[in-house]
Amino acid sequence: MEISVIKIGGNVIDHEASLNTFLEKFAAREGKKILVHGGGKLATRLSARLDIPTKMIDGRRVTDEQTIEVVTMVYAGLVNKKITARLQSLGCNAIGLSGADAGLIRAVKRSPEPVDFGLVGDLSPSSIDAPRLLDFLDSGLTPVFCSITANQQGVLLNCNADVIARSLAVALSPTNTVKLIYCFEKKGLLANVDDDNSVIPKISRANCEQLKNAGVISGGMIPKIDSAFDAIAAGVSEVIIKSASDLDNSEGTVVSDF
Repeated sequence: MEISVIKIGGNVIDHEASLNTFLEKFAAREGKKILVHGGGKLATRLSARLDIPTKMIDGRRVTDEQTIEVVTMVYAGLVNKKITARLQSLGCNAIGLSGADAGLIRAVKRSPEPVDFGLVGDLSPSSIDAPRLLDFLDSGLTPVFCSITANQQGVLLNCNADVIARSLAVALSPTNTVKLIYCFEKKGLLANVDDDNSVIPKISRANCEQLKNAGVISGGMIPKIDSAFDAIAAGVSEVIIKSASDLDNSEGTVVSDF
């Protein structure tokens, strides 16, 4: 079976018109598919209104007790259900989920060493209940995952949505042909962040490290590209980073181990 695992994030989540355009293309995409979404900047804005400080380290959110409440309300609540409702209106039989639902994604709280990220979860391919997820797909449902998960003790954990998308793709790869697509507001990885047309058509691990050292790849792009390479190494058939508006074409940056 061919399955597309598509992650949408970046500023697209915060821009209603862009998000609607993407969801129209996603709904029209044929075949089995899974959508993973980030939370955009809404959680940060809500935290500010509640006087809860936001702390980021290397593009990753530090999640304390107050923050996990905010991100669960935003990611698993408002954003997830708005996306699910919109897809339903477009004829896509979407079901909005967190990792805690049906035990589909079991996380482990990240070690506080060397950096304490708080209530943040780490995943592995064994974190995913692949047979149950395939049951959802076989029944005609399109799972829509937010980045909230839980551990075996029932503690809610915030996971990086790029890592969730990678873990889902890897877990499904042994018995399926899986394509992993990371979508955001840019056309792909850019050689020059000030030039939207400077798309790098293909990237390998070697030139990725060079681009990291040069500061071209930084911040929130680091977990995205690291997840992309992990997916390729673990058997995902294809990984591409591209614009949400280009979901229905071949534009973007192809990630390769070679």
